[in-house]
Amino acid sequence: MNLAFGFPMGQAGNAPDLPGSLRAAPRLSNWLRFSPGGTVAVTPGKVEIGQGILTALAQIAADELDMPLDRVRIAAASTPGSPNEGVTSGSLSIQESGTAIRHACAEARAIHLRLAAARAGVEPGAIRVEDGVFLGPDGAALGAYWTQAEEALLEVEARGDVAPKPASRRGVAGQASARLDLPDKVFGAPRYVHDLRLPGMLHARMVRPPARVATLAELREGPLPGDAAVLRLGNLLAVVASEEWAADAAAARVAARARWETRESLPDENDLPAWIEATPAQRTEVARQNDPSPPAVHTISARFARPYLAHGSIGPSCAVARWEGEAVEIWTHSQGIYNLRADLVTVLGLDAASITVRHMEGAGCYGHNGADDVALDAALVARAYPGRPLRVRWSRAEELAWSPHSPAAIADIEAAVDADGMLCTWRTVLRGNGHSSRPGRAKDPTLLSAGYLDPPFPLPVAIDAPMAGGGGGQRNSVPGYRVPSLDVSMHRLLEMPIRSSALRGLGALLNVWATESVMDELAARTGQDPVAFRLRHLEDDPRAAAVLREVATMCGWPRAAAGEGIGTGIAVARYKGTGGWCAVAAEVEAAEVVRCRHLWIAADLGEIINPDGAANQLEGGALQAVSIALKEALRFDRLNVTSDSWETYPILRFSEVPAVELRLIGPQDAPPLGAGEPSLGPTVAAIAAGIHAALGIRPRAMPFTPDNLAAAME
Repeated sequence: MNLAFGFPMGQAGNAPDLPGSLRAAPRLSNWLRFSPGGTVAVTPGKVEIGQGILTALAQIAADELDMPLDRVRIAAASTPGSPNEGVTSGSLSIQESGTAIRHACAEARAIHLRLAAARAGVEPGAIRVEDGVFLGPDGAALGAYWTQAEEALLEVEARGDVAPKPASRRGVAGQASARLDLPDKVFGAPRYVHDLRLPGMLHARMVRPPARVATLAELREGPLPGDAAVLRLGNLLAVVASEEWAADAAAARVAARARWETRESLPDENDLPAWIEATPAQRTEVARQNDPSPPAVHTISARFARPYLAHGSIGPSCAVARWEGEAVEIWTHSQGIYNLRADLVTVLGLDAASITVRHMEGAGCYGHNGADDVALDAALVARAYPGRPLRVRWSRAEELAWSPHSPAAIADIEAAVDADGMLCTWRTVLRGNGHSSRPGRAKDPTLLSAGYLDPPFPLPVAIDAPMAGGGGGQRNSVPGYRVPSLDVSMHRLLEMPIRSSALRGLGALLNVWATESVMDELAARTGQDPVAFRLRHLEDDPRAAAVLREVATMCGWPRAAAGEGIGTGIAVARYKGTGGWCAVAAEVEAAEVVRCRHLWIAADLGEIINPDGAANQLEGGALQAVSIALKEALRFDRLNVTSDSWETYPILRFSEVPAVELRLIGPQDAPPLGAGEPSLGPTVAAIAAGIHAALGIRPRAMPFTPDNLAAAME
């Protein structure tokens, strides 16, 4: 979630003008507090999901305060202990939280300097800060942040009138820094919510029905292992035991003893485009431009289709809850703790002050997986065991089959060039479910188990953020190329048989691939080199042109085929049209299956806080895109999702990872942009182009498996 998509605003009169998330939480003490022990606690509302964001935020704070990085402590987000920064998503953490922390620290620095100067009888401009210590004109120490920590200096609202340091004076931000979270992970120290163990803890497992639409008709009694017991809440079943093995074994027995009345509710997996076309939808105009255009000489019409996708989190979701009286405390790896709390208020019938949500790291997913759902599971079961911590861990099958999925969609594009080989018209029609079923954005809760209680809560149909908020299914649907006549529309489905929500990249996975494929086809139709053709249409976006030229140089474009069935493709996009610029070249080899052999990536993310972290994110996003492009598709029958294991939902293996070369370019004095998602769309598109170079086939459906490529050939 970002500031343009329902973000809560602060109450200060100047809040709307403050930068980043300061407009939502303008009080400086919400963001940082100094300790007499010589450290500063920084309390962002964004969370660590494996992207290294807390390290980057610590670098920003250390730089702005002139404090050593090892004196900065980043606190895990909690309600109400952290600012409400919505959801950690959209590659916006640096833009929103980083910007807020930078400005909050700049104001805190100025406030502390004024106090130190007043006490010393000098002007604030005569004092400098080194390692958190205030030094007077003669170099004598005049105190430090921590010697003034007892003062209520930061119990004020930000004014927005203190400029942060210019890029030229930053010494910590912009330098590679070791990730603060990695030592624990490398050496196996307990860090994840999965590792949390509290005195008297109980373990629970959920028992899911065999169909999306099901009613529990009968539950036969019988012995259970250990001290396991069954808990029924409407059509929701759970087993609870003091030992984890007993909960696992009891869940299997209870599932075998339950009889459900089921109803078919899912579409035909083998004809998804027909179902998508026939389903009622809400049309919105994404973009329209009607400038005079020359007559079309060459026209391309093409349909592109993508399947439902799973997040494939390596670790299934987990949560811990404990009820004390009329209040509940929850430990979760949710990406949006305040949004989660809003839905918990509705389901549990409590007020917000009675629900404390604490973030702990879990398996990263870069999107909306089962983390919020399992938090509700834990709270519901824990209510039956007051005073006892209750831990719920989903199974692999639950995570793959029951967490929200990225929606299937189709994109129909018709585009044309004029006699000079320039784009003259472009029309895109998109159809698919929305990309957001995150909690806290609808009247009814979006959490899985809420729909199985008695009475059940209705499940809201997934929505899309407006384009001003980054978009959802329509993300990156407006081509970044100059075209005089443009018409882009989104048809969001009003029925949702498979619960859909955000997955890394959202609509950009389909839309960048579709756009770049059409650009390749138009270039070929007019006899133009694909890179040169793109550059002719990027005169209004020199930073896009720069990353495209860079990646072309990196891969030696145009590349001669390295052998039969080997080809290279290239693609470029600016993520969301407002984020980072990224160009990718991909060399693929097509034999029994398609394999990506090599990736070249060039990106412009503006100011880079941690170059190593940015590179990790771009590379990781590209590798996830390789997996999605070549392997991933959710399988289901008319009752339920059937791809509930790694055998039925394969992902990229380490042995299949391509070589990756990456360069970061762009001005360091430009505003920082996110690194987590810009590489996905261009990677999918570059692989598709590489397949055409290798086989002469234009892929029309993801994933690019032999069956789908054979269908494209036909």
